[in-house]
Amino acid sequence: MKLLTADTSTSPTAGVLALGNDQDALSVDLQGVQRVELHFPKFADGRAFSQAVTLRRRRGYTGALRATGDVLIDQLVQMQRCGFDEAVLRADQDLAHGEQLLRHFSGFYQGDVAQPQPHFAQAA
Repeated sequence: MKLLTADTSTSPTAGVLALGNDQDALSVDLQGVQRVELHFPKFADGRAFSQAVTLRRRRGYTGALRATGDVLIDQLVQMQRCGFDEAVLRADQDLAHGEQLLRHFSGFYQGDVAQPQPHFAQAA
């Protein structure tokens, strides 16, 4: 997962869809979209996690997913497991610490967007 700070992230351009967290990810037009930006208005609002999983699993979206808004390093592992490729960290978050947290776990027992099968099924 690529971590960005507000000053290093790029502004919306062609091929970018900023999806409000009150929008239905099943009904948006993804034609020509290269990156979807999902917004976290506050730390406790996790609707963008559900949107990311919906876009990856149910819509088959393979372009970039970027997390924006109130993004804390505490959320990064869950974001990665839900299919996010990029995260724009809140200004008070430490980029280096976030990168360290992403390297902390080598695998997970449960399945996720990147590896749908649980660990026990992979070994069989």
